[in-house]
Amino acid sequence: MTTLNTKTEQLKNRVKGRVVLPDDADYDEIRTIWNAMIDRRPAVIMQCAEADDVPPALAFARENNLEISIRGGGHNIAGKALSEGGLMIDFSSMKDVRVDAANRRAYVEPGATLADFDQAVQKHGLATPVGINSTTGISGLTLGGGFGWLTRKYGMTVDNLVSADVITVDGKKIKASEKENNDLFWAIRGGGGNFGVITQYEFKLHPVGPEILAGLFVFPFAQAKQILEKYYTFTQSAPEELTVWVVLRKAPPLPFLPEEVHGKEVVVVAVFYAGDLAQGEKLIEPLRHFGDLHGEHLGVQPYTQWQQAFDPLLTPGARNYWKSHNFTELNGNLFDTMLEFAGKLPTPQCEIFIAHITGAANRVPADSMAWGHRDANFVLNVHGRWDEASEDEKCISWARTFFEASKPYASSGAYVNFMTEDESDRVIDAYSGNYARLVDIKRQYDAKNILHMNQNIKP
Repeated sequence: MTTLNTKTEQLKNRVKGRVVLPDDADYDEIRTIWNAMIDRRPAVIMQCAEADDVPPALAFARENNLEISIRGGGHNIAGKALSEGGLMIDFSSMKDVRVDAANRRAYVEPGATLADFDQAVQKHGLATPVGINSTTGISGLTLGGGFGWLTRKYGMTVDNLVSADVITVDGKKIKASEKENNDLFWAIRGGGGNFGVITQYEFKLHPVGPEILAGLFVFPFAQAKQILEKYYTFTQSAPEELTVWVVLRKAPPLPFLPEEVHGKEVVVVAVFYAGDLAQGEKLIEPLRHFGDLHGEHLGVQPYTQWQQAFDPLLTPGARNYWKSHNFTELNGNLFDTMLEFAGKLPTPQCEIFIAHITGAANRVPADSMAWGHRDANFVLNVHGRWDEASEDEKCISWARTFFEASKPYASSGAYVNFMTEDESDRVIDAYSGNYARLVDIKRQYDAKNILHMNQNIKP
């Protein structure tokens, strides 16, 4: 360890960022990531201050035979940001978002969260499709696909990526876009961090907000089957400006719900509309009549506020285990399975949700980039979440059992951002017909699989 410490002094002299070691007072704070199930101790943490810190960090890892992991926002469910005894390249200090409003472009550093991104672009009344939890990192979200409230209208996050600045495993800086290194650009749009270290993202932006219409309708769990059926029927004709998701969970102590409902199983219908607000009210009205409302909280609000609405349910520090499926259609047998498992949630934080993503994403050819599941109209996520390690077995078992029970109704593929650490066997499924090309590109850019702390594409 003395030798490594001596060498880290040399690394410190080559970078502008901070080199953090296990004996530093804030080491444990810095290495902690969102999912409390993941607890590893890197030998060295390179907190980058600029892109030029990355090549020396890669060289240091190579010279000292250290496994490399990369942290963006640290929100990844599988915890791939942390390597035991390795080198973590930590971008959490690089959070700048530069907006070119005239050309509707945003240039984003890899440590930015969705909150950083949304706040910067919304100052200009602009946005791009990202996720629904503002503490999520833009890097992991983008590299795995990315979907949220704007996906129906404007596609996946990767559909809106214009270019990326990439540092290859041998320290070379290159640009990836349709015009430059387009094979690499094809691969990073869904292929994760397998091919290089990305130090800047360029996104196209769209006019959104700054105010939108959004909120929640909460219904009794006893009416869940009819609500799910009405929901599916409703989605078949909903315009792309309107996005409606359904969540089965125990009711949080929300002020607009009667106290006797708190902690009881409920059906939550979450609504987002980014269009003419008066027209939105008319379109949303039928949702109120899906069942006998426990309560509702709907109104015009800033887009950035809605983007943070679910943050209290997804705070860091809990233990998380997820499973997901894609669906082209929903049917009654799936609903029966959902209700069976939603009726035995192992903790109050666990939930099952359906995200409706039909629209712009379906009009992109499946082979135009690595993320190819263009037949997916819905994504279902079973979200196991709890606080104590003693609850691991029951919560993981619940999620896995539901995942298997719902598999017969799912379509092909998998969403890599929802894949846990133990799902490496699903990587080929996640890329389907695009996998062979990804392997070829992996061989070109990382033949030794140095960047393997990810949902790994083996060269």
